[in-house]
Amino acid sequence: MKADAIFQGGGVKGIGFVGAICYLEEQGYTWGKLAGTSAGALVASLLAVGYKGSELKQIITDLNYKKFLDKNKIQSIPLLGKTLGLFKYKGIYCGNYIENWLNELLNAKGKIKFKDISVKGKSPLKIIASDIIKREMLILPDDIIKYGIDPMEFEIAKAVRMSTSIPFYFNPVQLTYDKCTSFIVDGGLLSNFPIWIFDVKEIPKRPTFGFKFFTSKKNCTSSDKTTFVSYLLDIIATVLERNEEVYLNDKDAVRTMSIPTLGITTTQFDITKKESLRLFEEGYNTARQFLSTWNFGDYVRKYRT
Repeated sequence: MKADAIFQGGGVKGIGFVGAICYLEEQGYTWGKLAGTSAGALVASLLAVGYKGSELKQIITDLNYKKFLDKNKIQSIPLLGKTLGLFKYKGIYCGNYIENWLNELLNAKGKIKFKDISVKGKSPLKIIASDIIKREMLILPDDIIKYGIDPMEFEIAKAVRMSTSIPFYFNPVQLTYDKCTSFIVDGGLLSNFPIWIFDVKEIPKRPTFGFKFFTSKKNCTSSDKTTFVSYLLDIIATVLERNEEVYLNDKDAVRTMSIPTLGITTTQFDITKKESLRLFEEGYNTARQFLSTWNFGDYVRKYRT
């Protein structure tokens, strides 16, 4: 059966989604429309270009997340680098590594731009980002036209780069248009779990599954609690972690798989391979438990007729 999928933001915890994906694919599910925020955008984009869950497991469990914390010359200055980076670039890390890394994976499938995955000018992939100047949520690629850019020519990796730009951690993506400049950052600030994005007024032809996390234990996000920079980073991490616990009404809760975080936080870039594999197993088991009670016909009769 084909299903649409929505992935919440979750930073380094994204491997939990891959566990759920693997189980669902083993049960015969394939993917139609896909959407996501931040780490969810990354997973959605890789599925959209043709990667399977088993491939994603290998890619993400072997990933060294510390490489995401790339710095330019100023950000690399000892002691002062983080502060100078915040004032000059609005981030303590560049954030370019993730875009380049993702571009390589997309290029391996021969699909770089949204036009490469679109049918009749419509993309099955939607990525959520935030314009903090306009104070608007962006649904990419559709909303990029507001900045004078052709949505079909827009690069998928650039859209994901925008969605994963955690404020203060990574430099925002700047878009200049009509003599104005917008700063685009993590979609989780405005919509960390866009479960509504593919809903239709009529009876749906196929299910839309939501994939999110719930926090079973709180961890501190920074090791140094005495600096102003650490204070800012903790504020953002708290906002994103709190967003994971978004309230769902009944019709959304019954189609959503909530994966335990095992105390791992969004910005825990020193996550070990062992911890990644534990999250994978949590996602896999969560999907197995979900499917044991899921029935699309019952869902339609109760919530959509």
